[in-house]
Amino acid sequence: MSVMRSTSRRDFLKKCVTGAAVLGASGRVGLLAAAEEGAALAKSRVVIARDAMLRGTGTTVDSRRMLTLLDRAMQAFFDRDNPNETWKKLVRPGERVGLKVNVLGGRGLSSNLQLVEAICERLQEAGIKASDIVVWDRDSDEMEHVGFHVATGGNRVQCFGTDRVDYEQELVMHGSVGSRLSKILTQRCDVLINVPVLKDHDGAGVTIALKNMYGVIHNPNKYHPNGCNPYIADLNMLPEIRTKMRLTICDATTASYEGGPGYKPEYSWKNNGLMVSQDPVALDYTSWQIIERKRAEKGLKTLEGDKRAPHYIATAADAQHRLGTNDPRRIAVVEV
Repeated sequence: MSVMRSTSRRDFLKKCVTGAAVLGASGRVGLLAAAEEGAALAKSRVVIARDAMLRGTGTTVDSRRMLTLLDRAMQAFFDRDNPNETWKKLVRPGERVGLKVNVLGGRGLSSNLQLVEAICERLQEAGIKASDIVVWDRDSDEMEHVGFHVATGGNRVQCFGTDRVDYEQELVMHGSVGSRLSKILTQRCDVLINVPVLKDHDGAGVTIALKNMYGVIHNPNKYHPNGCNPYIADLNMLPEIRTKMRLTICDATTASYEGGPGYKPEYSWKNNGLMVSQDPVALDYTSWQIIERKRAEKGLKTLEGDKRAPHYIATAADAQHRLGTNDPRRIAVVEV
Protein backbone atom coordinates (compact mmCIF):
# COMPACT_ATOMS: atom_id res chain seq x y z
CA MET A 1 0.00 0.00 0.00
CA SER A 2 1.60 3.24 -1.13
CA VAL A 3 0.87 6.84 -0.30
CA MET A 4 -0.54 8.56 -3.40
CA ARG A 5 -1.22 11.92 -1.85
CA SER A 6 -1.34 12.70 1.86
CA THR A 7 -1.83 16.00 3.63
CA SER A 8 -0.73 16.57 7.23
CA ARG A 9 -3.01 18.93 9.10
CA ARG A 10 -0.04 20.27 11.06
CA ASP A 11 1.91 21.02 7.86
CA PHE A 12 -1.19 22.58 6.36
CA LEU A 13 -1.67 24.87 9.37
CA LYS A 14 1.99 25.86 9.29
CA LYS A 15 1.67 26.91 5.65
CA CYS A 16 -1.49 28.86 6.37
CA VAL A 17 0.10 30.73 9.27
CA THR A 18 3.25 31.49 7.26
CA GLY A 19 1.17 32.76 4.35
CA ALA A 20 -0.87 34.99 6.63
CA ALA A 21 2.27 36.48 8.15
CA VAL A 22 3.69 37.37 4.73
CA LEU A 23 0.46 38.93 3.55
CA GLY A 24 -0.01 40.72 6.85
CA ALA A 25 2.13 43.65 5.65
CA SER A 26 -1.00 45.07 4.10
CA GLY A 27 -4.03 45.40 6.35
CA ARG A 28 -6.46 44.62 3.56
CA VAL A 29 -4.45 41.72 2.24
CA GLY A 30 -3.91 40.47 5.79
CA LEU A 31 -7.66 40.40 6.41
CA LEU A 32 -8.19 38.61 3.13
CA ALA A 33 -5.57 36.03 4.06
CA ALA A 34 -7.20 35.50 7.44
CA ALA A 35 -10.58 35.02 5.79
CA GLU A 36 -9.12 32.55 3.31
CA GLU A 37 -7.35 30.72 6.10
CA GLY A 38 -10.61 30.44 8.02
CA ALA A 39 -12.36 29.09 4.91
CA ALA A 40 -9.59 26.56 4.37
CA LEU A 41 -9.78 25.35 7.95
CA ALA A 42 -13.55 24.94 7.56
CA LYS A 43 -13.11 22.40 4.77
CA SER A 44 -14.73 19.02 5.18
CA ARG A 45 -12.16 16.26 5.05
CA VAL A 46 -12.78 13.12 3.01
CA VAL A 47 -10.07 10.46 3.20
CA ILE A 48 -9.79 7.91 0.40
CA ALA A 49 -7.56 4.95 1.27
CA ARG A 50 -6.75 2.24 -1.25
CA ASP A 51 -4.69 -0.93 -1.30
CA ALA A 52 -4.25 -2.57 -4.69
CA MET A 53 -3.28 -5.82 -2.94
CA LEU A 54 -6.27 -5.85 -0.58
CA ARG A 55 -7.38 -9.16 -2.06
CA GLY A 56 -3.90 -10.55 -2.61
CA THR A 57 -4.02 -12.92 -5.57
CA GLY A 58 -7.57 -14.11 -4.79
CA THR A 59 -11.06 -12.65 -4.67
CA THR A 60 -11.60 -12.44 -0.91
CA VAL A 61 -10.51 -9.39 1.06
CA ASP A 62 -7.51 -10.13 3.28
CA SER A 63 -8.39 -9.42 6.93
CA ARG A 64 -4.91 -8.22 7.91
CA ARG A 65 -4.65 -5.85 4.99
CA MET A 66 -8.16 -4.57 5.69
CA LEU A 67 -7.22 -3.74 9.28
CA THR A 68 -4.11 -1.94 8.05
CA LEU A 69 -6.13 -0.07 5.42
CA LEU A 70 -8.66 1.00 8.04
CA ASP A 71 -5.85 2.18 10.32
CA ARG A 72 -4.30 4.23 7.52
CA ALA A 73 -7.63 5.82 6.68
CA MET A 74 -8.39 6.70 10.30
CA GLN A 75 -4.88 8.00 10.96
CA ALA A 76 -5.08 10.22 7.91
CA PHE A 77 -8.51 11.50 8.86
CA PHE A 78 -7.68 12.32 12.48
CA ASP A 79 -4.03 13.16 11.74
CA ARG A 80 -2.69 10.75 14.35
CA ASP A 81 0.25 8.33 14.20
CA ASN A 82 -1.22 5.78 16.59
CA PRO A 83 -4.35 3.98 15.34
CA ASN A 84 -5.68 3.55 18.88
CA GLU A 85 -5.62 7.31 19.42
CA THR A 86 -7.93 7.81 16.46
CA TRP A 87 -10.67 5.64 17.94
CA LYS A 88 -10.33 7.22 21.38
CA LYS A 89 -11.09 10.56 19.72
CA LEU A 90 -14.24 9.04 18.27
CA VAL A 91 -15.79 7.02 21.12
CA ARG A 92 -15.67 6.80 24.91
CA PRO A 93 -15.90 3.73 27.15
CA GLY A 94 -19.47 3.18 28.26
CA GLU A 95 -21.00 4.37 25.00
CA ARG A 96 -23.13 1.98 22.97
CA VAL A 97 -22.06 1.97 19.33
CA GLY A 98 -24.20 0.96 16.34
CA LEU A 99 -22.65 0.04 13.00
CA LYS A 100 -25.32 0.61 10.36
CA VAL A 101 -24.29 -1.67 7.50
CA ASN A 102 -25.91 -2.09 4.08
CA VAL A 103 -26.71 -5.62 2.91
CA LEU A 104 -29.32 -4.83 0.25
CA GLY A 105 -26.87 -5.53 -2.59
CA GLY A 106 -26.43 -9.17 -1.63
CA ARG A 107 -23.15 -11.05 -1.41
CA GLY A 108 -21.35 -9.09 -4.09
CA LEU A 109 -22.15 -5.54 -2.99
CA SER A 110 -22.72 -5.30 0.75
CA SER A 111 -20.73 -3.90 3.67
CA ASN A 112 -17.68 -6.12 3.86
CA LEU A 113 -17.42 -8.61 6.73
CA GLN A 114 -13.70 -8.02 7.14
CA LEU A 115 -14.24 -4.27 7.37
CA VAL A 116 -16.92 -4.65 10.05
CA GLU A 117 -14.70 -7.05 12.01
CA ALA A 118 -11.82 -4.57 11.83
CA ILE A 119 -14.01 -1.71 13.09
CA CYS A 120 -15.29 -3.87 15.96
CA GLU A 121 -11.73 -4.84 16.90
CA ARG A 122 -10.57 -1.25 17.07
CA LEU A 123 -13.67 -0.14 19.00
CA GLN A 124 -13.01 -2.76 21.67
CA GLU A 125 -9.36 -1.71 21.90
CA ALA A 126 -10.65 1.84 22.50
CA GLY A 127 -12.59 0.60 25.53
CA ILE A 128 -16.02 -0.20 24.08
CA LYS A 129 -17.42 -3.47 25.44
CA ALA A 130 -18.17 -6.10 22.80
CA SER A 131 -21.76 -6.33 24.06
CA ASP A 132 -22.13 -2.56 23.61
CA ILE A 133 -21.48 -2.87 19.85
CA VAL A 134 -24.37 -3.75 17.55
CA VAL A 135 -24.01 -4.45 13.83
CA TRP A 136 -27.39 -3.97 12.19
CA ASP A 137 -29.55 -3.41 9.16
CA ARG A 138 -33.23 -3.90 8.39
CA ASP A 139 -33.51 -7.66 8.12
CA SER A 140 -31.65 -10.46 9.93
CA ASP A 141 -32.09 -12.99 7.11
CA GLU A 142 -30.60 -10.55 4.59
CA MET A 143 -27.65 -10.03 6.93
CA GLU A 144 -27.09 -13.77 7.28
CA HIS A 145 -27.33 -14.20 3.51
CA VAL A 146 -24.25 -12.02 3.00
CA GLY A 147 -22.28 -13.72 5.77
CA PHE A 148 -23.10 -11.95 9.03
CA HIS A 149 -23.97 -14.26 11.91
CA VAL A 150 -26.94 -13.16 13.99
CA ALA A 151 -25.93 -12.88 17.65
CA THR A 152 -27.95 -11.53 20.57
CA GLY A 153 -27.05 -11.51 24.24
CA GLY A 154 -23.85 -12.57 25.92
CA ASN A 155 -20.51 -10.84 26.09
CA ARG A 156 -20.00 -10.52 22.35
CA VAL A 157 -20.67 -8.14 19.50
CA GLN A 158 -24.41 -8.05 18.85
CA CYS A 159 -25.57 -8.59 15.27
CA PHE A 160 -29.19 -8.60 14.09
CA GLY A 161 -31.80 -6.75 12.08
CA THR A 162 -34.59 -4.43 13.13
CA ASP A 163 -36.99 -7.30 12.43
CA ARG A 164 -35.88 -8.75 15.79
CA VAL A 165 -36.91 -5.69 17.82
CA ASP A 166 -39.34 -3.74 15.57
CA TYR A 167 -39.77 0.00 15.07
CA GLU A 168 -40.99 2.64 17.49
CA GLN A 169 -44.76 3.17 17.46
CA GLU A 170 -44.67 6.96 17.19
CA LEU A 171 -43.83 8.79 14.00
CA VAL A 172 -40.98 11.28 13.96
CA MET A 173 -41.20 14.01 11.35
CA HIS A 174 -39.13 16.54 9.50
CA GLY A 175 -40.20 18.28 6.31
CA SER A 176 -41.52 15.69 3.84
CA VAL A 177 -40.69 12.72 6.06
CA GLY A 178 -42.77 11.00 8.72
CA SER A 179 -41.41 7.62 9.81
CA ARG A 180 -41.05 5.17 12.66
CA LEU A 181 -37.43 4.62 13.64
CA SER A 182 -35.71 1.32 14.38
CA LYS A 183 -35.57 0.55 18.09
CA ILE A 184 -31.94 -0.39 17.53
CA LEU A 185 -31.20 3.25 16.78
CA THR A 186 -33.44 4.74 19.45
CA GLN A 187 -32.80 2.31 22.32
CA ARG A 188 -29.45 0.61 21.71
CA CYS A 189 -27.18 3.27 20.17
CA ASP A 190 -25.52 6.32 21.69
CA VAL A 191 -23.15 6.56 18.73
CA LEU A 192 -23.86 5.75 15.10
CA ILE A 193 -21.11 4.75 12.68
CA ASN A 194 -22.41 4.59 9.12
CA VAL A 195 -20.93 1.77 6.98
CA PRO A 196 -22.49 2.19 3.51
CA VAL A 197 -21.29 0.91 0.13
CA LEU A 198 -20.08 2.94 -2.88
CA LYS A 199 -22.73 2.23 -5.49
CA ASP A 200 -25.07 3.36 -8.20
CA HIS A 201 -28.84 3.61 -7.68
CA ASP A 202 -31.41 3.29 -10.45
CA GLY A 203 -33.58 6.09 -9.07
CA ALA A 204 -31.51 8.29 -6.76
CA GLY A 205 -28.36 8.21 -8.91
CA VAL A 206 -26.10 7.04 -6.11
CA THR A 207 -26.75 5.43 -2.74
CA ILE A 208 -23.97 5.92 -0.22
CA ALA A 209 -23.88 7.62 3.21
CA LEU A 210 -27.06 9.72 3.28
CA LYS A 211 -29.34 7.17 1.64
CA ASN A 212 -28.11 4.36 3.90
CA MET A 213 -30.35 5.91 6.55
CA TYR A 214 -33.35 4.57 4.61
CA GLY A 215 -32.46 1.37 6.42
CA VAL A 216 -33.44 2.81 9.82
CA ILE A 217 -37.11 3.59 9.02
CA HIS A 218 -40.20 1.45 8.53
CA ASN A 219 -41.37 3.03 5.24
CA PRO A 220 -38.40 3.69 2.90
CA ASN A 221 -40.41 2.77 -0.22
CA LYS A 222 -42.56 5.84 0.35
CA TYR A 223 -39.59 8.13 -0.23
CA HIS A 224 -38.29 7.08 -3.66
CA PRO A 225 -40.21 9.50 -5.96
CA ASN A 226 -38.33 12.39 -7.58
CA GLY A 227 -34.96 10.70 -7.15
CA CYS A 228 -35.54 10.55 -3.36
CA ASN A 229 -35.36 14.35 -3.21
CA PRO A 230 -35.92 16.01 -0.72
CA TYR A 231 -36.71 12.89 1.30
CA ILE A 232 -33.11 11.75 1.90
CA ALA A 233 -32.10 15.18 3.17
CA ASP A 234 -35.19 15.51 5.38
CA LEU A 235 -34.67 12.04 6.84
CA ASN A 236 -31.09 12.83 7.82
CA MET A 237 -32.34 15.91 9.66
CA LEU A 238 -34.16 13.79 12.25
CA PRO A 239 -32.45 14.47 15.60
CA GLU A 240 -32.18 10.76 16.42
CA ILE A 241 -30.01 10.34 13.32
CA ARG A 242 -28.21 13.66 13.21
CA THR A 243 -27.12 13.79 16.85
CA LYS A 244 -25.87 10.21 17.00
CA MET A 245 -24.04 10.12 13.66
CA ARG A 246 -20.33 10.37 14.42
CA LEU A 247 -18.52 8.95 11.40
CA THR A 248 -19.03 7.38 7.98
CA ILE A 249 -16.71 4.61 6.84
CA CYS A 250 -17.75 3.84 3.28
CA ASP A 251 -16.95 0.37 1.98
CA ALA A 252 -15.44 0.98 -1.45
CA THR A 253 -13.81 -2.43 -1.79
CA THR A 254 -16.28 -3.40 -4.52
CA ALA A 255 -18.24 -0.56 -6.12
CA SER A 256 -20.86 -0.23 -8.85
CA TYR A 257 -21.31 2.42 -11.53
CA GLU A 258 -24.55 1.18 -13.16
CA GLY A 259 -27.49 -1.12 -12.44
CA GLY A 260 -27.63 -0.53 -8.69
CA PRO A 261 -28.59 -0.89 -5.94
CA GLY A 262 -28.40 -4.65 -6.51
CA TYR A 263 -25.19 -6.44 -7.45
CA LYS A 264 -24.53 -6.79 -11.17
CA PRO A 265 -20.98 -8.06 -11.77
CA GLU A 266 -20.83 -6.54 -15.25
CA TYR A 267 -21.32 -3.06 -13.77
CA SER A 268 -19.06 -3.43 -10.73
CA TRP A 269 -15.34 -3.06 -10.16
CA LYS A 270 -12.78 -3.98 -7.53
CA ASN A 271 -11.92 -0.55 -6.15
CA ASN A 272 -10.09 -1.94 -3.08
CA GLY A 273 -10.69 1.15 -1.01
CA LEU A 274 -12.32 2.84 1.96
CA MET A 275 -13.64 6.38 2.36
CA VAL A 276 -13.85 8.13 5.73
CA SER A 277 -15.56 11.39 6.65
CA GLN A 278 -17.65 13.11 9.30
CA ASP A 279 -19.45 15.05 6.57
CA PRO A 280 -21.87 12.69 4.80
CA VAL A 281 -22.68 15.27 2.13
CA ALA A 282 -19.03 15.80 1.22
CA LEU A 283 -18.49 12.04 1.18
CA ASP A 284 -21.51 11.48 -1.08
CA TYR A 285 -20.45 14.28 -3.42
CA THR A 286 -16.90 12.91 -3.66
CA SER A 287 -18.22 9.37 -4.19
CA TRP A 288 -20.57 10.60 -6.90
CA GLN A 289 -17.59 12.03 -8.80
CA ILE A 290 -15.77 8.69 -8.52
CA ILE A 291 -18.77 6.92 -10.02
CA GLU A 292 -19.04 9.52 -12.79
CA ARG A 293 -15.38 8.99 -13.71
CA LYS A 294 -15.94 5.24 -13.92
CA ARG A 295 -19.05 5.78 -16.07
CA ALA A 296 -17.06 8.01 -18.43
CA GLU A 297 -14.32 5.37 -18.59
CA LYS A 298 -16.96 2.80 -19.60
CA GLY A 299 -18.52 5.09 -22.21
CA LEU A 300 -21.78 5.70 -20.33
CA LYS A 301 -23.78 8.91 -20.01
CA THR A 302 -23.38 11.05 -16.95
CA LEU A 303 -26.07 10.53 -14.33
CA GLU A 304 -27.44 13.94 -15.32
CA GLY A 305 -27.60 12.76 -18.92
CA ASP A 306 -29.32 9.61 -17.70
CA LYS A 307 -31.90 11.81 -15.93
CA ARG A 308 -31.01 10.55 -12.46
CA ALA A 309 -28.42 12.93 -11.06
CA PRO A 310 -28.38 12.76 -7.23
CA HIS A 311 -29.94 16.19 -6.62
CA TYR A 312 -30.66 15.24 -3.02
CA ILE A 313 -26.97 15.87 -2.27
CA ALA A 314 -27.39 19.58 -3.04
CA THR A 315 -30.59 19.64 -1.01
CA ALA A 316 -28.76 18.16 1.99
CA ALA A 317 -26.23 20.99 1.70
CA ASP A 318 -28.72 23.84 1.27
CA ALA A 319 -29.54 26.53 3.82
CA GLN A 320 -32.56 24.61 5.14
CA HIS A 321 -30.55 21.47 5.93
CA ARG A 322 -26.84 22.26 6.32
CA LEU A 323 -25.95 18.59 6.72
CA GLY A 324 -22.57 19.22 5.09
CA THR A 325 -21.07 20.69 1.95
CA ASN A 326 -21.25 19.74 -1.72
CA ASP A 327 -18.93 22.58 -2.74
CA PRO A 328 -15.68 21.01 -4.03
CA ARG A 329 -13.81 24.16 -2.94
CA ARG A 330 -14.78 23.34 0.65
CA ILE A 331 -13.91 19.65 0.49
CA ALA A 332 -10.37 18.51 1.27
CA VAL A 333 -9.84 15.11 -0.34
CA VAL A 334 -6.88 13.23 1.13
CA GLU A 335 -5.76 10.09 -0.69
CA VAL A 336 -3.55 7.44 0.95
